[in-house]
Amino acid sequence: MRYIAPIVGSSAARAVSKRPVELKEAGPLISLANLVVDELDENARHPAFAENLVGSIVTGLLDLHVADEEKTAASGRLTQAQLNRLSTYFANCGGRRLTVREMADVVGLSESWFATVFKQTTEMTPLQWQLSRRIDLARRMLSDTSVSIADISAQLGFSDQAHLTKVFRSLTGETPAAWRRKHPSE
Repeated sequence: MRYIAPIVGSSAARAVSKRPVELKEAGPLISLANLVVDELDENARHPAFAENLVGSIVTGLLDLHVADEEKTAASGRLTQAQLNRLSTYFANCGGRRLTVREMADVVGLSESWFATVFKQTTEMTPLQWQLSRRIDLARRMLSDTSVSIADISAQLGFSDQAHLTKVFRSLTGETPAAWRRKHPSE
């Protein structure tokens, strides 16, 4: 997990570690193993060198294949299926703020690669995307006048009503109260 989770994401790493593997060609792995043996005998380099060789062997022993959606991600974009999974996951979390790691795990990518391809795909950072989703939820909730703006901000994970108001105004150009007055029962 330590070697492959940062590269392919935690959920993909767990899945691949459970699949049996049949090696088609052991030659490259034998060469790497010989390098490890030589390195341990001579101890000529930093221990990180041998550790990375072992990581390469582990990776070579796993059935890591490039699926169509991973090929799309490798080209710098998330697939529609990945975006749908993320949207569904976000909706099921009730609008709470997700970590980048949590979002990356949902789509099976490493955190750093996820953040890069997410921005290329949506033209927003993961935080900006979440804020826009949370404000969309706030708009829907504002149509129910029996729920206070403070309650809406708490339900959506904003620190307080002022925080919701600041973010809401920055994205919509008006305060939640003004939006509620202009859009009754939408």
